[in-house]
Amino acid sequence: MNYNIVNEIKLTYTRKGNCEKTILTSRDAVQVFRQHFDVEEIDYRESFYALYLNQANQVLGIKKISESGISSTIVDVRIIMQAALLSNATSIILAHNHPSGNLKPSAEDLKVTQNIKNASEFLNIKLLDHCILTSTQYISFADDGHL
Repeated sequence: MNYNIVNEIKLTYTRKGNCEKTILTSRDAVQVFRQHFDVEEIDYRESFYALYLNQANQVLGIKKISESGISSTIVDVRIIMQAALLSNATSIILAHNHPSGNLKPSAEDLKVTQNIKNASEFLNIKLLDHCILTSTQYISFADDGHL
């Protein structure tokens, strides 16, 4: 057996079509998120996205983290942080939708946000906000004091 042979890991990141959109408010972030949520499914199934920003709060990119059922979606903190590291993001904004139309954060919403905040602080990446969207409205954790 040859123990000197291991798999090579190669990581890449390509920034194509950087829009250089600057995020200054939760409303700015929600406008970007709304362009990526499927309007035909925002009131049907839950999805979770992460928006990655540079030091000047310019958008580096957006990633769909998960898409699941009617009342929940699985969020893997490692996937969020992996994309942040690969894109050299210095901050993150999160968003997910509530198909029920209820904008109140659930206990699970608060828990997953705290888990992501803890991971991002460890990596010296700022969690700027977490927004909950419906087809017509949104709330911001930062604006409402949940961060």
